[in-house]
Amino acid sequence: MKKFAWKPILKSLKERETGIADSLATAERVKAEMAQLKSENEALLAKAREERAQLLKEARDTKDRIINEAKEQAKAEASKIIADAGAAIQQQKMAALTDVKNQVGTLVIEVAEKVLRRELTDKSTQEKYIKQLAEEVKLN
Repeated sequence: MKKFAWKPILKSLKERETGIADSLATAERVKAEMAQLKSENEALLAKAREERAQLLKEARDTKDRIINEAKEQAKAEASKIIADAGAAIQQQKMAALTDVKNQVGTLVIEVAEKVLRRELTDKSTQEKYIKQLAEEVKLN
């Protein structure tokens, strides 16, 4: 048995030992590759998180900038509308004053014309006539 079986048994054990060693080496290599892949995945995940945080920050900054620009534009438009309204009010006020002055001037001329056309003999009659005309005048 030693002569015929021992060599094949040793050969078989050696092959098995070699197979186990190869399997262990392969397992270690796979384990190292898995660790490397895990490390790479974690790095990619961290990078993706950083990029997401950066994109969110940029989006917030853009939103704030757009809101501030809209507020400034609204303030500018409101100021322009107020200034235009003030100018229009001033223009209408001046037109109204001019109209009142023209009406007063016309009334004064009419009263003076009536006084001059009527010949008055004494001063008291003249004053009485002027008061009468003043009461008749109605301002619109």
